[in-house]
Amino acid sequence: MRIVIQRVLEASVTIDQKIVGQIKQGALVLFGVHKSDEEKDTLYLVDKLLNLRMFKDENDKMNLSLKDIKGSVLVVSQFTLYADCLSGRRPSFTETAEPLVAKRIYDKFVLELKSEIEVQTGVFGARMQVSLINDGPVTFIIDGKKI
Repeated sequence: MRIVIQRVLEASVTIDQKIVGQIKQGALVLFGVHKSDEEKDTLYLVDKLLNLRMFKDENDKMNLSLKDIKGSVLVVSQFTLYADCLSGRRPSFTETAEPLVAKRIYDKFVLELKSEIEVQTGVFGARMQVSLINDGPVTFIIDGKKI
């Protein structure tokens, strides 16, 4: 699994001109699943996301986590995170998980997060428009395991 975390002041997901997920301060998380990933692999990323010190404290240092600030998370599935763009001009998606497997792992990730923090989501597999006000900007990319 791979997540791209963007620290945000607010973020939302729209489908067919209707907002389906929206948060205030917290993190927008783009979530991709590799073909070798398993559901159990979500635990590491959930822990990392919840406890990563990416928010500023009173001394302007990144010392606070999502849990510390009681922030929210907007999770958006994005299979293109495992696109191979090295050869040719068209991305290859041979490293991405099959949709049914990816959805099961995505759902597990979201469920584990919801047990700890407020979570909103997009719709898995849908064509979505994502809006955000990036705070910083601060962006991190975290892989769930070495491939």
